Amino acid sequence: MPKKASVSTYTQILYQIVFSTKDREKTLLEENREELFRFVWGILKNKNCTLYQINGVADHIHIATHLHPTISLSSLVKDVKVSSSLWIKENHVFPGCNSWQEGYGGFTYSIKEKEALVGYVKNQPEHHRVKSYREELIELLIEHGIEFDEKYLL
Repeated sequence: MPKKASVSTYTQILYQIVFSTKDREKTLLEENREELFRFVWGILKNKNCTLYQINGVADHIHIATHLHPTISLSSLVKDVKVSSSLWIKENHVFPGCNSWQEGYGGFTYSIKEKEALVGYVKNQPEHHRVKSYREELIELLIEHGIEFDEKYLL
């Protein structure tokens, strides 16, 4: 009698996750960001997520990743924010960085858009020479058809 095939789950959901420091404080010093990015990559790896690119500037970070089917976006962001906040405080990596903002942006992309998304995240420092985090976030919200109230985008 032939063996029955096991049931598998297949997904291909590419996310761009964006969140800022509390009150958008410009406390993520350039010389220590790579350490933060490696730490966040470790969290993603432990959750069986695929990191395509991570980058940021003094007041926020962007993560381009594929989530493992067993991980929800909200639980992943919570884990990244809680763990990295503790790591920052314990290691005194970013003086004055007290915590992350309460919310986050989570945007989905087709796998066909992966290279463009990776390039966008990779070029964050250049991008923010001409555009603020607030301007960028509003563009992302509009591009993805997400209704928002500007009073929450302080």
